[in-house]
Amino acid sequence: MSFPILTATAALPAVGAILTAAVPAARRTAAKWLALLFSLGTLALAAIVAIRFDPGGARYQLTESQSWIPDFGVRYELGVDGIGVALIALTALLIPFVIVAGWYDATGPAAPDQGAAASESKRWRPTQGFFALILMVEAMVIISFEATDVFLFYIFFEAMLIPMYFLIGGFGDRAHSGSDEHAATQRSYAAVKFLLYNLVGGLIMLAAVIGLYVVAGSFSLQEITAARAAGTLEMATNTERLLFLGFFFAFAVKAPLWPLHTWLPNAMGEATAPVAVLITAVVDKVGTFAMLRFCLGLFPEASKWATPVILVLALISIVYGALLAVGQRDIKRLIAYASISHFGFIILGIFAMTSQGQSGATLYMVNHGLSTAALMLVAGFLISRRGSRLIADYGGVQKVAPVLAGTFLIGGLATLSLPGLAPFVSEFLVLVGTFSRYPAVGIIATLGIVLAALYTLVLYQRTMTGPVKEEVRSMPDLRMRELLVVTPLIALLLFLGVYPKPLTDIVNPAVQHTMSDVKQTDPQPEVEAAK
Repeated sequence: MSFPILTATAALPAVGAILTAAVPAARRTAAKWLALLFSLGTLALAAIVAIRFDPGGARYQLTESQSWIPDFGVRYELGVDGIGVALIALTALLIPFVIVAGWYDATGPAAPDQGAAASESKRWRPTQGFFALILMVEAMVIISFEATDVFLFYIFFEAMLIPMYFLIGGFGDRAHSGSDEHAATQRSYAAVKFLLYNLVGGLIMLAAVIGLYVVAGSFSLQEITAARAAGTLEMATNTERLLFLGFFFAFAVKAPLWPLHTWLPNAMGEATAPVAVLITAVVDKVGTFAMLRFCLGLFPEASKWATPVILVLALISIVYGALLAVGQRDIKRLIAYASISHFGFIILGIFAMTSQGQSGATLYMVNHGLSTAALMLVAGFLISRRGSRLIADYGGVQKVAPVLAGTFLIGGLATLSLPGLAPFVSEFLVLVGTFSRYPAVGIIATLGIVLAALYTLVLYQRTMTGPVKEEVRSMPDLRMRELLVVTPLIALLLFLGVYPKPLTDIVNPAVQHTMSDVKQTDPQPEVEAAK
């Protein structure tokens, strides 16, 4: 029996979480290094998964299948396609950077407004819990990308909400303009809102999961899709549409898609910068990934039926998110609204029902993870120095911290999809794929590009240029630990911006399988015959 590499990749961070949580309270540094070691081990296993995956082979590879709850037809069934491999690699890559960036987020002095008289309980937070929760989220996200049993996927899709709730509510951002009580209230509000939105989506999905089992007699994604392709499983039109809506609603909350997006700015604003990266660059990708794997794979006809409405919602997300980002005064909330706009592009590419659009959407998931991680983490380093998230509290930073300003600029340019940086490739493919089938939708979506340039450059101008404000005059530049976090991310953005082939080679065969599921082919260009 071959080594269960997929199980090991998901289990290793879970084991690391347990061991990190068990480290004695007095040994905070040991807990950090232990968490980092397990995250690097997980990255090594994810690299092995990517190396062993054959893009030209079977659709789902490295499969594992064991009976779990036979009375209910639930199996422990894992397998990865090219899309899953890419997102597992992204997750495993980002977690070590999240841990290093958050090295002092769970320990260290309280925010400046707490003063020297702050009690020890306010000045220090449990290091072990912070890093253990991060590793637990990683484990649950990875197994969500691997699960091919719908019920198994649902369990971890919902379970990841618990550690995320504690990371947002228990380890919130210390840079807050209000009192300690107000800051705690805001963190609690953001955490509860995150939990309630996603729980409601999950409960609706649970009803749809049960309905799917009643109709199909199985939770196995591979069995159901094979039966549908062979014509041995037929769903009534209304039944398929209702089941699709139950799944899609949960994924649209997680993604997040307008109008189910309102939890994200609160959560990202109140969380620490590394946890904000965990939310938008890792956890939210489960929603868009699941749209490709489950919505299109299980309910192809309903997916095509719902496409016009979903395209409109995606367009609203693109433009609405970008417009609100332009008007933000809070750095982290600006990045959150920018992410809502970017998720609109991802969903647009998925439901354009073209190979270019879906390839671009998958690349966008990876590239958005890298670009948002770079920008948010540098923003976090900036905020930690000044103790404020307000844009108006900065000015002239590039004169006192040029490396910080330069990396912030590159992260911002990646966010606006500048040619030569990785997000440009994915955004271009999404727009080309959308335009080829829905020209009007593709044209309207380009407004997001214009607005992205506006909010990114205005943010840079107001924080980094102009006269040096007195409060930032003594601001230190990036330290070695911070450079170790940012430099690899920028290098990847540059590399994938000029040479995306390693990713496209893995992703494209999986996209073709998805196109086959929904029985769609790319529109042929209309060329007038030569006279």
